[in-house]
Amino acid sequence: MTASVLDAQTLETLISAAVAAPSLHNTQPWRFRLDPDSASIEVRAAAEHGLRIADPLGRGLHVSVGAAVFNLRVAVARFGWEPVVRLLPRPTDPALVATVRLAGPHSSGRRLRPDLYDAIWRRHSSRFPFSNRPVPPQVLAEICEAAATEGARLAFPDPPEATRVLHLTAEAERYNAVDRHRSQESRAWVRDGSRDGVPGAALGPYDAAGLIPVRDFVGLRPGTRPTSVLFERRPVIGVLATAHDTRADWVRAGQGLQHALLVATAHQVRTSLFSQAVEWPDLRWALRDPRAGREHVQMLIRFGYGPEGPATPRRPARDVLDAATGATGRPRA
Repeated sequence: MTASVLDAQTLETLISAAVAAPSLHNTQPWRFRLDPDSASIEVRAAAEHGLRIADPLGRGLHVSVGAAVFNLRVAVARFGWEPVVRLLPRPTDPALVATVRLAGPHSSGRRLRPDLYDAIWRRHSSRFPFSNRPVPPQVLAEICEAAATEGARLAFPDPPEATRVLHLTAEAERYNAVDRHRSQESRAWVRDGSRDGVPGAALGPYDAAGLIPVRDFVGLRPGTRPTSVLFERRPVIGVLATAHDTRADWVRAGQGLQHALLVATAHQVRTSLFSQAVEWPDLRWALRDPRAGREHVQMLIRFGYGPEGPATPRRPARDVLDAATGATGRPRA
């Protein structure tokens, strides 16, 4: 679509694509506003949907919002406009994470895979066991390249290093288990029948062999854990990191994360996210691979082939779009 008018239906589709992004505990910490004068969509952080205990600095919140920014870019390009992104454009308004201007028409410069838009609607985390079928090296290379184009580094550590990373994740789960306030916060986001949070059916089983430390949203309370089954013997773990650790880096990490996830989805590769160890400063520091320098780990991602698993719900576009915006604007070329 290359029409000069952004109608209400197109705007709703763009916002629906943005909110299909992943977020910690499916908190969906974002809001959007159309500015007709600048032909831009403002992407804002919704602090009331943040995790006050697990994410006190808002690092994970900014990663989540960055993922929504990338989805919005893909959708804007799909409708024929060139998405021009500015990160943190207004220092006096820290809630404004990014603006995406609908310039046009879409140029042939920085082209994304044409199937990423369709992947937006198919992608969701699978917390279920994957098969032992290996992901082809060329697919992993393309996934790494996708993250790199957004200013993030995605590395696939060798088996000993992957084991160490998973041990740190298990240690973070033990930290969470003895922290009453964190356990309560996690449990509060298990919400069946809600438009946000994680429904019980999407939590998946636990790994009977203990190789993959699946997040325990019920705080290790006796009698509450689902059935344990065997997960893959050699999980493929990606470590997403940035060279620096500013707010802009967190947003770039979110865009790199989502670009990588969508490329994986386009290749029929399932994914799930692990953020437990990243949420504890000492464990986050230990996650670094000393051979990679002083990088800052932002997320761990598991890749593989397996069941799709249930999708988590999303709030409708009208619930995250500022009412004061109005429904229609005229983007300028």
